[in-house]
Amino acid sequence: MIETEDQAQDWLRDVLGVDAAGMARLARLAELLIDENTRQNLVARGTLPHVWQRHILDSAQLLACVPRGTMPEGPWLDLGTGAGFPGLAIAALEPDRPVTLVDSRRLRTDWLARSAADLGLANVDVVLSRVEDLPGRHYAVISARAFAPLDKLLHLSARFSTPETLWLLPKGAKAAHEVQELPASWNHLFHVEQSLTDPQAGVIVGRLAGQDGARSSKRHSRDLG
Repeated sequence: MIETEDQAQDWLRDVLGVDAAGMARLARLAELLIDENTRQNLVARGTLPHVWQRHILDSAQLLACVPRGTMPEGPWLDLGTGAGFPGLAIAALEPDRPVTLVDSRRLRTDWLARSAADLGLANVDVVLSRVEDLPGRHYAVISARAFAPLDKLLHLSARFSTPETLWLLPKGAKAAHEVQELPASWNHLFHVEQSLTDPQAGVIVGRLAGQDGARSSKRHSRDLG
């Protein structure tokens, strides 16, 4: 378990292999976050002394949730990005990968766009939108940090996924429970990885084959009834 800021930075360099340029981008992201947090409540103020552990490493660990060399290439979609975690941190770590950051709050998206420009990240596309209103397209990776319960998240965003899409969903203590409670109509291969930053938290990892239409329709009818 990563418990200090120094340990977080050491992990990024030694385990993830982040080079000096990548560490500099992440350090600048931390500065931008701390400065902007005086104007809008991007993250809980009490987490700022631990920004590398609580936000940057918490995002970067997603890149280590699958064996080295098996992370899908291609565009990454981060839903409900908020303060840019995990999406903006991932974009800073992988500046050659297209990353789409989606949030429905203009103050957040304005800050995300300014920050991406400050960091020199040409790979970032910031979208002001509700998930329901996003144009449909497919992504190689989909992430969302504490955006919605798993079942609701899949209903909102399964249309962005193919059977090859990797889902990386940082969750709290209920990660395993959300997977266990997922309706049987969802055809999935999800499991939970232990978070490196919180002994009570997990990351839901896996792929989604789709949803059984018949069972889904019956469940929807019961919900309406």
